[in-house]
Amino acid sequence: MKKIYSVVLLFFTCTILGYTQQPAAEEEPKQINIVYGANFTKNEAKYPGASIFSKDTRQVQFEHQGADLWCDVAIYYQLENRLEAIGNVILKQGDSVEMTSKKINYLGDIKLAKAWGNVVLTNSDMTLRTDTLRLDREKQEAYYQDNGTVIDSTNTLTSKIGKYFMELKKYQFLDSVHIKNPKYTVDSEQLDYYQTSKNAYMYGPSTINGETYKIYCERGFYDTKVETGYGIKNTRIDYNNRIIEGDSVYFNKNQEFASATNNITVTDTINNGIIRAHYAEVYKAKDSVFATRRAVSISVQERDSLYVHGDTLMVTGKPEERVLRAFRNAKFYKTDLSGKCDSIHSEQKTGITQLIKNPIIWNGANQMTGDSIHLKSNLKTEKLDSLKVLNNAFIISLDSVSMTGYNQAKGINLYGQFIENELKIIDLVQNTEVVYYMYNDDDELIGIDKTVCSTIRITMADNDIEDLTFYTDPDGDIFPEKELPKNSRILKGFVWRGDERILTKDDIFDEDDNNLKLVVINGIDNPIDIDAEEQQRSKNESDPVNNIPTQDKATDPKKSIKPKKVK
Repeated sequence: MKKIYSVVLLFFTCTILGYTQQPAAEEEPKQINIVYGANFTKNEAKYPGASIFSKDTRQVQFEHQGADLWCDVAIYYQLENRLEAIGNVILKQGDSVEMTSKKINYLGDIKLAKAWGNVVLTNSDMTLRTDTLRLDREKQEAYYQDNGTVIDSTNTLTSKIGKYFMELKKYQFLDSVHIKNPKYTVDSEQLDYYQTSKNAYMYGPSTINGETYKIYCERGFYDTKVETGYGIKNTRIDYNNRIIEGDSVYFNKNQEFASATNNITVTDTINNGIIRAHYAEVYKAKDSVFATRRAVSISVQERDSLYVHGDTLMVTGKPEERVLRAFRNAKFYKTDLSGKCDSIHSEQKTGITQLIKNPIIWNGANQMTGDSIHLKSNLKTEKLDSLKVLNNAFIISLDSVSMTGYNQAKGINLYGQFIENELKIIDLVQNTEVVYYMYNDDDELIGIDKTVCSTIRITMADNDIEDLTFYTDPDGDIFPEKELPKNSRILKGFVWRGDERILTKDDIFDEDDNNLKLVVINGIDNPIDIDAEEQQRSKNESDPVNNIPTQDKATDPKKSIKPKKVK
């Protein structure tokens, strides 16, 4: 009877003190309230000023501003408005938040709880487990710094340090962050995770390993439900024997699609090829790449790589059947051989590269033109094998001694042979004509050879004419310079385009390419805010998430890419 009386008396005392401490304005009382005290005792030597409550057939229960706490033993410091709860502790806030642990220290004035020992915090479909957790009820935040595990309906997340914002249902994970899912894993230095959307925002070095892809970035977004996302700093995707790198890279697993913006490199790991551009799209299912904005394809070879440029590049087909197309303003360069035309079509299976519409090539200082030009490579060695210039074949080179006249040869067709990537033999056939400046060993002009015949063979050395051989009824002579008028030294159809010659790999780019202004990649220096992201995304047509392509792009280049801007 004495035990019950003491508890009741203390309860009334606490209640009276609570009311007397209330300010004039009607604020919610801050005092911790006893709901069920069970057994009461005191131990001034060990717990000075504290009231000690212990369970009987039911646990001790306290209440404080919308939260209830149950435990086996409670050490209550009334004047300090704090509580130590020990043994099978349960803290509930409303209908959604519940925390269990072995021990809780609770400060009523600031509504802060610190929990130890097998701490489990649950909120709707989420469970947080750690050894030590601080719960700030004033700010509605929970914090741990000694490793924690979060499990929701989609993922299991672990980190050394974590913070949970209960109102936003947002986690901020720091140090050794790991997400485990049956289909992928995520590792990050820092990661924000939203409980409702399952979206992850990565800050610092981060790696995503999926079943068919691997993503690395140092700033990015990832939708863990559908496996889509983008990186906006030092991003790389390993994707179907291709490596995609760029300032901003977007990825969509279901559509088997990736796109990249600014300073892009797409590496073909099988064929040792590289595409560089400032915008590109990769279609996994069709094994295709589109690229534009200073786009260049580089076929890496041991000593002499081939560079191909066009306003738009398209690479399609399986690794052993790759087809490269360069559309509009197409150019190529390799040592001692370069050219330009409207478009280029190069097929790996046959080794044939076609220059289509107004083609011109330069072999050393020799300019070659015709209606169409084909280059063929050896499929085994990947070195140049042969050359065809079909219809209206014409070769011109500036006379290297006088620097005024032009050596010329023309015919219906031209066939050339390469040895170790160097053009050695040229055969001009049908209606061939030659104008050639001949010199002795002292570089003194002997005369100008002007000949007409059926076939001419030109032997080359160091990209210069070494010998001329005329076949089938040659008709011509070597004329002294004074006896051959200047207008007779020019063959019909002559057009000198020396100022267009491509001398370096940088010459394949024109002024527009070199003065290209890159789009601004935002979000690198500022935190990515989920609300702002979702609100602005629908308004911003250049956001990569809005630019999911249609499937017809992979088959129709006219419907292909337009440069995107990432805002």
